[in-house]
Amino acid sequence: MLRHPDRATRFVPNTGVTRIGVTGHRSIPAAALPAVRARLHALFDGHGDDVQLEALTSLAAGADQLFADIALAHGVPVTAVIPGMDYETHLGDAATVHDYRRILRACTERVQLPYEPTHEEAYFAAGRWIVDHADHLVAVWDGRPARGLGGTGDVVAYAHRCGVPFTVLWEPGVLRD
Repeated sequence: MLRHPDRATRFVPNTGVTRIGVTGHRSIPAAALPAVRARLHALFDGHGDDVQLEALTSLAAGADQLFADIALAHGVPVTAVIPGMDYETHLGDAATVHDYRRILRACTERVQLPYEPTHEEAYFAAGRWIVDHADHLVAVWDGRPARGLGGTGDVVAYAHRCGVPFTVLWEPGVLRD
């Protein structure tokens, strides 16, 4: 099902579903990956049968695709939030595009965002949409500032300004390349 975004901010309908969004680095260092992976599994394992979850992600390389794969492995429906740009050309190598398409086929819903003037604005719009529709944000983040508009640090700062609770998943002392 294709869902177009609304223009409202902090749109979280009371549906009985807990929506968990993700933001994170495209490259997760090997030293941080086991801890991040384990904490993502624990996140999806830690909810009882009475709690329904939905995962929100833009399916970018790295943290987003890892989050989506783990959510799907736990039977959690995934909503893909597609930035308003020629997204596949900015995803990276052929393996990343292949994984993006594989995960996209498994998603319950897709949200196609309106076209943005630059890819950085499109990334940030996707991050804001996820925050605006999430009950909780997971940040796979080393705590450092974003390297460009719409990076992980920007999305975490936006969640903080909006009052959306977030959890940072990272291995202490490990910095990304």
